Amino acid sequence: MNFSIVDTEIQEFINENIGKDVSKLALQKNPFPEFNWTEILNQISAKTKAKDKLPTWFSTKNIIYPSKISVEQTSSEKTAFYKSTLVSGESLIDLTGGFGVDDYYLSKQINKVIHCEINEQLSEIVKHNFEKLKIENIECLSGDSLDVLQNLNTKFDWIYIDPSRRNDAKGKVFMLKDCLPNVPELLDLYFSYSQKILIKTAPILDISAGLSELKNVKTIHIVAVENEVKELLWEIHKSYNGSISIKTINLSKQTEIFDFALDENTDPIYDLPKKYLYEPNSAIMKSGGFDAICNQFKVDKLHQHSHLYTSSELIAFPGRVFAIEDRFAYNKNNMKEIFENKKFNITTRNFPETVETTRKKWKIKDGGNQYCFFTTDMNNDKIVLICTKINQ
Repeated sequence: MNFSIVDTEIQEFINENIGKDVSKLALQKNPFPEFNWTEILNQISAKTKAKDKLPTWFSTKNIIYPSKISVEQTSSEKTAFYKSTLVSGESLIDLTGGFGVDDYYLSKQINKVIHCEINEQLSEIVKHNFEKLKIENIECLSGDSLDVLQNLNTKFDWIYIDPSRRNDAKGKVFMLKDCLPNVPELLDLYFSYSQKILIKTAPILDISAGLSELKNVKTIHIVAVENEVKELLWEIHKSYNGSISIKTINLSKQTEIFDFALDENTDPIYDLPKKYLYEPNSAIMKSGGFDAICNQFKVDKLHQHSHLYTSSELIAFPGRVFAIEDRFAYNKNNMKEIFENKKFNITTRNFPETVETTRKKWKIKDGGNQYCFFTTDMNNDKIVLICTKINQ
């Protein structure tokens, strides 16, 4: 990386072309022949991606970006800030530093942070950026994380790890043992350097699979942004052997939080649709805490596998909330009379047909202000609920 890319004229050119089609720009003549044109184009592409995801970086002068893919794979500022609420103390080492977004926020809660990155060029970029961001309590070290950890031979309050989800032999992988570093294999060694470990994994990782590979898990945080699950955070304490907590967080205009104990005994109540319908947000859907919802929010389930809830009185709920306007059995006569060539927003839950199949079969147009749920009730009958959305 040529660090003179922060030259004023080049930076002005990059800023003038934010959001433009880089493939079309690539056909133009390089206005700065003494600089690598591909690198300049990469800066435009990566900075465009950072505009919404990393506003602090985007608004800071002379930031250097790695590849667009690195920016896509890094934590957003929203999820990085959430991580920072989970840690405290004097020292933390990030064994998989990457672009450094997590460390920027972790450093606001920890007095001394070590950013360890195996890619030397990326480590230099991050060091440069931290200087521009006026962050003084992060030290950037390049090298294999295990070598760095053993050479430092220091006790830390926290170890943070975001294992790489790619493997040369298997491509994308979804078991922790196939990621780099191999956390399950190295966990005991990590515990010799810190009592507390925070691990970030991809949202696709199955929670039960993760628990089968890890030990001493205290809390699993399922973090979503605008109802899209972005990451799982595994909080591990060396001496912990108690009940595991599941905490779901949906970071949106009104942050939604729901937590429960993994071994919590719950006896849900099943009932037919009442006045209101509730659909949990994506973080709760990932958590599997479908019965715990009934106890905490005093709502009834429509069916064991439908994951839709109902109540007679309106309540605040972590997900989408609807008023039920009509309900009826799913049959040919009802469908033709009510739906043909009309607009509805459709959702299927525990139903034998997909949204696409249902639309095509009954000639239902997409859109409108009404929402239609195709599902199964407690009596195993296929039913249709027509609703209007309630904004809470």
